Amino acid sequence: MKAIQYRTYGSSDVIEQVEVSIPSIQSDNDVLIKVKAAGINPIDMKIRMGFMKEIRPVEMPFIPGGEASGIIAAVGARVTKFKLGDEVIALTKKHSYAQYVTAKENSVLLKPEGLSFEEASSIGVNIGTAQTVLFTEGKLERGQKVLIQGGGGAVGGAMIQMAKAAGAYVMATASGEGVALAKKLGADKVIDYKLNDVATIAKDIDLVADTAGGDAQEKLFQILKPGGKLLSIATQPSQDLAEQYNVTAYFVASDISSENLKQGIDLIEAGKFVPIVSKIFKLEYAAIAQDFLGAGGANGKVVLLVE
Repeated sequence: MKAIQYRTYGSSDVIEQVEVSIPSIQSDNDVLIKVKAAGINPIDMKIRMGFMKEIRPVEMPFIPGGEASGIIAAVGARVTKFKLGDEVIALTKKHSYAQYVTAKENSVLLKPEGLSFEEASSIGVNIGTAQTVLFTEGKLERGQKVLIQGGGGAVGGAMIQMAKAAGAYVMATASGEGVALAKKLGADKVIDYKLNDVATIAKDIDLVADTAGGDAQEKLFQILKPGGKLLSIATQPSQDLAEQYNVTAYFVASDISSENLKQGIDLIEAGKFVPIVSKIFKLEYAAIAQDFLGAGGANGKVVLLVE
């Protein structure tokens, strides 16, 4: 089968397309999936560049990719939820940049009928992250005010839709075409952070969901109400500033599990969540696709089409 791999950490130059054997089912609870599309996430680049090797080492040569959509090609002896031919979403954690991938049965869900394979491959990490930040950790409730830093991105767009569906008042920051996208997805107020100072517009926010990190994060403390929360998936927030502003602030590691996707899948099936795919690349152009995402400004998810 065709697969994307690299043999050493480094820039996108280390990425190559190769021919390797189709993986075999390793346990009775595994399924084999013929991949139709694979989502690209920032962590894919962090792993490739070696930034994660202390906490998430990989065995070289390594096939990247943590989420995919496709068709069940084989099932283990104890698999009961899926059968040959089922169209599914898989949270693989690795190896999805390939024509076939294996996954545990409990890491797989049936693909919503209305979604294309490209759309289906774009939602797993986005929904899992949004669910973790907004509800598991953020405890967001109807009527509360949330600001999403980076509302034009793939995860930020998912957060907007899920927060709005939960009855929150949703503010978001974005720039360029991301401003219109954030509005389209349902944000009540969108702040173009390149033209405006967020701290002069947003006030008394219950929860800030930060997907961007960087220097802009410090401004976010100023817009929280006392007792509010700043949760970041990008960088660890300053505890000195958290104490100064009497708020809670910490880094959140996303729970990307099939169980954590159920609420988002329900919203998709109810027509209250729309996957946003920014750009689709063929599998052979995986290096270009990663560089495109890494350059920033992608409004939605970048996806690999696997043929």
